[in-house]
Amino acid sequence: MLRLFIVKYATSFGICARVRPEQRTDFKMQARIHSTLFNKVEFSEKIVNGFQCAINEALQYVGRTAPNPPVGCAILDEQGNLLTVAAHHQAGTLHAEALALQQCKDLGVWDRISDVIVTLEPCNHTGRTPPCSEALLQSPAKRIWIGVKDPNPYVCGAGHVRLQEGGKEVFLLEDILSIMAQYWHQQCVDLLAPFTKFMLEHKAWITVKQALNVSGSMVPPKGQKTFTSSRSLTLAHQLRRGTEAIITGVNTIKMDIPSFTVRHVPDHPEKTRLLVICSQAKEKLEDALSEQYIEQAKANGFSLLLCNDLERLPELLYAHKVMWAMVEAGPLLLQEFRQRQLWDEWLTIRQQTQGEDDVNIISKHTAFPTRQLLSDVQFHFEKEELCSLVS
Repeated sequence: MLRLFIVKYATSFGICARVRPEQRTDFKMQARIHSTLFNKVEFSEKIVNGFQCAINEALQYVGRTAPNPPVGCAILDEQGNLLTVAAHHQAGTLHAEALALQQCKDLGVWDRISDVIVTLEPCNHTGRTPPCSEALLQSPAKRIWIGVKDPNPYVCGAGHVRLQEGGKEVFLLEDILSIMAQYWHQQCVDLLAPFTKFMLEHKAWITVKQALNVSGSMVPPKGQKTFTSSRSLTLAHQLRRGTEAIITGVNTIKMDIPSFTVRHVPDHPEKTRLLVICSQAKEKLEDALSEQYIEQAKANGFSLLLCNDLERLPELLYAHKVMWAMVEAGPLLLQEFRQRQLWDEWLTIRQQTQGEDDVNIISKHTAFPTRQLLSDVQFHFEKEELCSLVS
């Protein structure tokens, strides 16, 4: 059954994506040299389990790591037993690989390190922390398995080449001709999609969240603020938790007085977010909103920003180091996002006459980070035009 699902997945979404030619670096020759080796590699069940553990750990910190990417790392012994799993927690702290190696020392299993599985290519430069490539070279690791190459065009490939030069066996999932390997490569692509756009386009990834009732309207019954199920509310708050900014309209705030806080799931500790209020009027924030609402939003951990020009919004978010933003607004503003193509994913939660709400998702890309973040949800993948989703 799993194999059938993976085949359907690969056929539907073209998961064998590659870095575009203009993004390739001088390291592409080395990748070709090793491609014959990669194609003969056995992508075992224990390596699969390692990637699953690494991704699950990274997902716990999505929304907290910006402007760094969420990265997970699992370390196995020679028999494929899991020694430890770690993730990057936030900018300025140890990267996933360095933390996992430190945990192996603390657990007394350093000498048993054999396979290192990491969702993103290890860094090979010194920033706020030392390069992970050097830390791995100083470890007993024999094999390094990499989910995706670093999307930064200036360093893409440098980490895995440095590891190869240092005598490690390095395997890039994108170069392994195995349906299972390509499936997990796509999972890592999904995980890193907002960071990839942030690095390559200097723009934030924007996910629109829209709730529709049974008749296709966004307007809740009189006296209520929502009509979706408690399960759907939890999904919405999971998505809020994973993003660094909420985008809304000034009229939504005036009519609903929403808090936009994360409630139905635990939020990241001491997390601050950007609240972007869109308004066509050339006014100041203090003119658009009441002083009481502004103060309460600040007390809830938000930095407020007024946006008068939607076309500049993706770059504006990038300037504030936002990788992933979520739109929660009324039909008029959503119509503007649709017409201007200012979205990357469109998540629609539809109320049903019976049973749980229907959850649908559209992406303009081959990546679906929302699907990855809400990994326990059964999504439907829509092909229809978005105009039918905006009431």
